[in-house]
Amino acid sequence: MGGDDKDGYYCSICGGIPPDKITTKRVLIDGKETGIDHLDWIFDEVNKLKLPDDASIIEELMKRIKEFNYVPTKKTDSYAAALLAEYKKQRS
Repeated sequence: MGGDDKDGYYCSICGGIPPDKITTKRVLIDGKETGIDHLDWIFDEVNKLKLPDDASIIEELMKRIKEFNYVPTKKTDSYAAALLAEYKKQRS
């Protein structure tokens, strides 16, 4: 690993993010681990809304997820189901 706190850290082999510095959370979507950027922040923001039902929660989750992450159109329902399950798991 190269770099420092001032300039940032990078892999000295490929120049990418070193594995120990990756903070992107992963969610199992259609049987594949998928990295979701800003997931904890998104869950916190949606939780603050105190939404009454799953449909409202899914709508807000997906709106925020799509701001920071690519969601394939054909996988929208799979993402929604997986993210709702993860949201509920973390909030219990």
